[in-house]
Amino acid sequence: MALDPAYLEYPRRREGYDHDLYAWSSIFDRGALRWPGDKGVAVWLCVSLEWFPMIPSDTPFRAPGHMQTAYPDYRHYTAREYGTRVGFYRLLDAFAKAGVRASIATNGAIAERYPEIIADIVAGGHEIIAHSTDMNGTIASGLPEEDERALIERSLASLEAAAGRRPTGWLSITRSESWNTPRLLKEAGLAYTCDWVNDELPWRFANGLINLPLNHELSDRQIITVQQQSADSYARQMEDAFDWLAAEAGSANARVLPLHITPYIMALPYRIAAFEGLLARLAARPEAWFATGAEIISSWESQQ
Repeated sequence: MALDPAYLEYPRRREGYDHDLYAWSSIFDRGALRWPGDKGVAVWLCVSLEWFPMIPSDTPFRAPGHMQTAYPDYRHYTAREYGTRVGFYRLLDAFAKAGVRASIATNGAIAERYPEIIADIVAGGHEIIAHSTDMNGTIASGLPEEDERALIERSLASLEAAAGRRPTGWLSITRSESWNTPRLLKEAGLAYTCDWVNDELPWRFANGLINLPLNHELSDRQIITVQQQSADSYARQMEDAFDWLAAEAGSANARVLPLHITPYIMALPYRIAAFEGLLARLAARPEAWFATGAEIISSWESQQ
């Protein structure tokens, strides 16, 4: 039986994408771009600082890493809490030793429960990125628009109250969004999101919101927890990635290497030394510019 000719008709078939969210672009066809100091690779440290409620919500979905056993799940709860009590401060020490600053993707609940952590982030000169309300604050299509708008505002308000400054960046839990999220983030006054992983440079949505890609394949959760590789292997892979990006950038182009870190994973006592060594080696590279997400966005915008 022959197909109806209309079966092959697709009104949005064209060069590039079949949507109008943002334009298609090859990274190799863009104009010259360099980071401050004529650096080729922006090394972006992004830490996920999260609070997991004891009872998970499966609406719209359960966040990865959430509680798993019959409640109360003290084993997983306290393993995550290790990140705020111990691990995060090891990371702050590591950043200070290397003389670098990071972006801290922070749940609003962290600001409400542990304001002293927010004070220490601010005192260290690090950036705070809004990272939902808590790890029950997931977003997906099907979440009512008014609920998503309220979730975004609660996260921003909590962080602003503790830090004295409203975040300009946003990272969704698991980078999951609804069809409404880019519009709602722009309406909330945010300058950029980190949810879309399809590049190694910032790019702009049609509505003006900027995306700073945070590739999950380069995260400690993916390499260490999911792939069950060692911290030494993680460090080697990040250096391999840096070498490739530096060579690709050459003397006229630029790239971003995101290092996505989780305090209760990377900052365990048998892993933190490998991470500190990685930071020291990358900081010594002449091509490297350690920068926060906001600094990368500002430099990129100034050259567009």
